[in-house]
Amino acid sequence: MTTHIQRAAVLGSGVMGSGIAAHLANLGINVLLLDLPAKELTDEEKAKGLTLDHPQVRNRQAVTSKQKLFKQKPAPLASKENAQRIEVGNLEDDLHKLGDVDWIIEVVVENLDVKKQLFEKVEKHTKPGTIVSSNTSGISVNAMVEGRSDSFKKHFLGTHFFNPPRYLHLLEIIPTEDTDPNVLASVKAFAEDVLGKGVVEAKDTPNFIGNRIGTYGLLVSVEQMEQHGLTISEVDSITGPLIGRPKSATFRTLDVVGLDTFMHVAKNVYDQVDGEEKEVFDPPAFMKEITEKGWIGAKVGQGFYMKKGKGKDKQILELDPETLEYREGSKLKSPSVEMAKQAKGKAAKLQTLAYADDKAGQFTWGTLKKSLIYSAEKMSEIANDVVAIDNAMKWGFGWELGPFEVWDAIGVKKSVEKMEAEGETVPAWVKEMLASGHDSFYTKDGKFYQNGEYVALPKSEKDIDVSVLIKNESNVIKKNAGAVLTDLGDGIAGLTFTSPNNSIGLDVIQMMDTAIKEVEENYDGLVISNKGKNFCVGANLMMMLMEAQDFAFDELDLVIRKFQQMTTNIRYSKKPVVTAPFQMALGGGAEICMPSASIQASSETYMGLVEVGVGLIPGGGGNKELYLRSIENVPKGTDLQPIANKVFETIAMAKVGTSAQESKENGFLADRDDIVANHRQVTWSAKRKAMELAEKGYRPPVKQPVRVVGETGYATMRLGAEGLKLSGQISDHDFKIAEKLAFVIAGGRVPKNSEVDEQYLLDLEREAFLSLIAEPKTQMRMQHMLKTGKPLRN
Repeated sequence: MTTHIQRAAVLGSGVMGSGIAAHLANLGINVLLLDLPAKELTDEEKAKGLTLDHPQVRNRQAVTSKQKLFKQKPAPLASKENAQRIEVGNLEDDLHKLGDVDWIIEVVVENLDVKKQLFEKVEKHTKPGTIVSSNTSGISVNAMVEGRSDSFKKHFLGTHFFNPPRYLHLLEIIPTEDTDPNVLASVKAFAEDVLGKGVVEAKDTPNFIGNRIGTYGLLVSVEQMEQHGLTISEVDSITGPLIGRPKSATFRTLDVVGLDTFMHVAKNVYDQVDGEEKEVFDPPAFMKEITEKGWIGAKVGQGFYMKKGKGKDKQILELDPETLEYREGSKLKSPSVEMAKQAKGKAAKLQTLAYADDKAGQFTWGTLKKSLIYSAEKMSEIANDVVAIDNAMKWGFGWELGPFEVWDAIGVKKSVEKMEAEGETVPAWVKEMLASGHDSFYTKDGKFYQNGEYVALPKSEKDIDVSVLIKNESNVIKKNAGAVLTDLGDGIAGLTFTSPNNSIGLDVIQMMDTAIKEVEENYDGLVISNKGKNFCVGANLMMMLMEAQDFAFDELDLVIRKFQQMTTNIRYSKKPVVTAPFQMALGGGAEICMPSASIQASSETYMGLVEVGVGLIPGGGGNKELYLRSIENVPKGTDLQPIANKVFETIAMAKVGTSAQESKENGFLADRDDIVANHRQVTWSAKRKAMELAEKGYRPPVKQPVRVVGETGYATMRLGAEGLKLSGQISDHDFKIAEKLAFVIAGGRVPKNSEVDEQYLLDLEREAFLSLIAEPKTQMRMQHMLKTGKPLRN
């Protein structure tokens, strides 16, 4: 059962506290954000004649923190309007308001006495059954509630969000000895279903799971760097995507997090452990020295890296740990690094590096060896199982594989033999696992090792992994090189793109048409989803450019016709087609989503028609679909010019919402669509929506004429673009693109309020697309985008 939380309070409005408040507000929860009252007046307040008793002064800290939400990057607010759900106050005057909230989250300074004193005050104002939690990153949650009532203790637990709360998937939940199991279960369900989090239950130990393992691994990397004589940039060239970690690798990550924050986290463990472990959590002298100098990373402009110069003269210099001077850096060049880059698959890359005998291999092995042994040593102390540790590192630190998954990838038996040959002590339970004939922590059939046997991985029905489904031939209905059609069960089929970057080519178009025919005959509905970095970044740009450069315009015309027919088939399918986008759904990706019966979008869905960035306009029905979505609920007789202007502006400026909510504000999502907080639940949500539509006797929309603004509307939009050209804000080629786009949206040279059919609009769209792709300047833009990943303005 999921806890029903309508209103929450966040106590402490710093970066983390205000970020949590923003995340809750993004999800429709009203939040009371409180902080300490100001102790002295600012010059501005004095000039206004305010006193320390004035509410504006007493609430200043929370007010300022709320204002900062609009300027922070990445943006904590999914939409600026969400800030209206955040009410501010202070911890002296407004504690009585806690009686009206369902959940209180403490995010004050990391000091046990301060927290205990605050909870003593909080308890006096809460209603029975109010959930209270601490966002502590490592202080004992049991110690915090000493002296509180039994009821308070039953409803208290740790909820450790990771920063920034909106974007990082991990939430560590730490029950106390007295936490009611029903409270724990309901908060877990709420965190997963409403907050969209990946929940890991941690034990009440220093730094819990993520920070305990992550901090250890980072300090071991520094230790190995010094031992093998590597530079900071050389370490980062190994510890990033090459071993399945984020691009920021080791030291760039530290610069982003802030060395001061990291040193505090390390000290938290250092103060509470003994022996060899204590030594590891004592950072090297150079890290302490640059912390004292204030060189703590990106927020002050220098840390392990420093930017120098501007424009063409800009350099990124790295710190020399010995001299504390900055110098030019370079990536590590070694045979094992080059071989790992060529290796296919995560396991092959890790094996190549871990067992290589050059400098990169020795560094990688030394780092992995110690981190894996440490994870195994601490497993039962900090977590309930290996799955919790692996998920914590994947969801909180962006690792592709958790420690025990990495161990499986390099071979448990082989690595243990090597570890012991080097004099390392491998935890007894790992050796017992191997001795009993179990040679991996996970099995291919979805089990993991625990207490001497393999048990089924915890699996939620809401977490449908289509990448796993398509590997099982029994689930596959049909497939080609670009997409796979699978049986999702309950009468619903699923279409998954398998093309590079989930781009759309002829193979995807063919399979889409095949899928709709198959579903119309044999299934109740179709879900279009996948599990990749992005849902879909559009059509195959390279293919289109090559065809244009070969003057193969008849072939291009045929491809675009097929694309348009595909999106038309989605719109008018006899069975509901539901799309499940996440992350980037751009260009063709948006064109596939918009005609569907419903879109079940992850909250972090960035949808947009971005073709103007490469000198084109949408060609697969995107202009028509965005216009239709914009006018579908407009009363008869409404002046459509403002609506047409907005559609024109959205496409001409290649607007992309930075969240599903902003995508909705831009017109890409409608009232019939839903926003799903947990990205791991989008396929399940889409399947459920398809079933619901089918059960209600789904009928496709009836084809109707489309009212357009016509020639006068075209003139209005063109005039706006001409003003931008005359003021130097857009180039001549930009203006040419804008003219074509305005003509398509207006419906061509027809009288205002004329009614035209959809195919007519698609023909206008296709003709404009083909004329633009023939332009040399457009082809230059396409080539530049393919080469650099950035738009060219020519």
